[in-house]
Amino acid sequence: MLAKCHSGAVCGVDARTVEIEVCASDGAPQFTIVGLPDQAVKEAKDRVSTAIGNSGFKKIESNITVNLAPADVRKEGPIYDLPIAVALLVATGKVRSTFLSDYAMAGELALSGEVRRVQGILPIVLEMRRIGKRGILVPEENVREASVVAGIDVHPVRSLREAVDFFAGTLALEPVFSDLGALVEADRDGGEDFADVKGQDIAKWALEVAVAGGHNVLMIGSPGSGKTMLARRLPSILPPLTPDEALEVTRIHSVAGKLEGGRALVTRRPFRAPHHTVSDCGLLGGGTHPQPGEVSLAHRGVLFLDEFPEFRRNVLEVMRQPLEDGHVAISRAAAACDFPSRFMLVAAMNPCPCGYRDDPTHACRCSQRQVAAYRGKISGPLLDRIDIQLALQPVPFRELVDAPRGEPSAAIRARVVAARRRQAARFADLPGVHCNAEMRSRDLARFCCLDAEAQRRMRALLLELDLSARAYDRVLKVARTVADLAGSDAVTADHVQQACAWRELDRAYWN
Repeated sequence: MLAKCHSGAVCGVDARTVEIEVCASDGAPQFTIVGLPDQAVKEAKDRVSTAIGNSGFKKIESNITVNLAPADVRKEGPIYDLPIAVALLVATGKVRSTFLSDYAMAGELALSGEVRRVQGILPIVLEMRRIGKRGILVPEENVREASVVAGIDVHPVRSLREAVDFFAGTLALEPVFSDLGALVEADRDGGEDFADVKGQDIAKWALEVAVAGGHNVLMIGSPGSGKTMLARRLPSILPPLTPDEALEVTRIHSVAGKLEGGRALVTRRPFRAPHHTVSDCGLLGGGTHPQPGEVSLAHRGVLFLDEFPEFRRNVLEVMRQPLEDGHVAISRAAAACDFPSRFMLVAAMNPCPCGYRDDPTHACRCSQRQVAAYRGKISGPLLDRIDIQLALQPVPFRELVDAPRGEPSAAIRARVVAARRRQAARFADLPGVHCNAEMRSRDLARFCCLDAEAQRRMRALLLELDLSARAYDRVLKVARTVADLAGSDAVTADHVQQACAWRELDRAYWN
């Protein structure tokens, strides 16, 4: 007898439909799984056979063949245990069901018959909704994550016996629904506050511009100047995720197994801060079976690289393509995957190896050669992709003691959100463009028109700074963001002057 059901295979951050065919026939008892399974899938026969026995069913003495179609898609992990077990019981006549094909399933089986959580359940549920399945059975531990997908019934199961009784019609499993918009709206805690930062008003304004337009930032300053403190407070002024963005980010974290236990959704923009010893695979993603790296886990959020020159040069250089394109294409023998990576890069570094060059209160001990070698770890093409460059000086002790608390993050965030709304309205007819930093070169002439005075100012500053064509585009984008924060439709000479002022490190530090 033949039985069929459906599940999914995760590829990158998406899933593909997998049809599970189980045939039980007379002959010598054996259990064969075909369809390009990996070792974890091949071992399912032992987990499934034992779980069936421990769930109150007699041992199956048949020639069993399980086909996972399509056969050219590699099947990985234990997510097929539950659908194989249920389809096997139907194929051997131990369970009768008339609606098995209406539902999909995913879950790992313990030897006791308990259903355990799996990674990547969100893209699988999205794929099952796309192909028109009525519902899907998922492990109880995955149900909150899966239930954010509207348009498909999500049923939690704790054991194989529950799943069998559901398909036999003797047990009702109530579907679970979660309100995606309400989940996003409920979590608005911004964490640490910019009000704690005393001084550094220019740096705080530059970071406000960077967040408002999604621009990359490099902060250079001696130890204690507040680089890390400022960066750690960026989440408090980031604009809230939209429901669609939250689903997009959650899908990446689901595939990577980074969702906290019981959490339904990533409701805040990610803030990732990998150590400088991270490998290029850890930063970009990859592996034998490709997994998202830090640049993808920071999608729609912030990637903070502290001690920027301490990262290996080959690790930094692999970021050039995702910074430009907003996605990472990884090809391996086992699979080719595409991971989204539209993030805001925030980097921090000292001006020299000892950290005190240009510091008014400490003497620098580094030679010119040492300084040049240290700064040379950041290549020109990578620097070109950083829109705003800030030189920070330590805040004087008297200002630290006497200065009042700074402007709270809530006030800054309100201005950022207003600027993002202007950009959303401007780019409403441009798919894939959400903020000024994502504008393409052909969009600049349409949205960043300069009057005669602004053009003259831009020409003079570019000649003085000797910037590349890419840097010119990025200056225009930053000027557009400064205008948005000022509530101006036009980009004026003052906005251009402000944007060019944040490119002076091109000359001061690298030329």
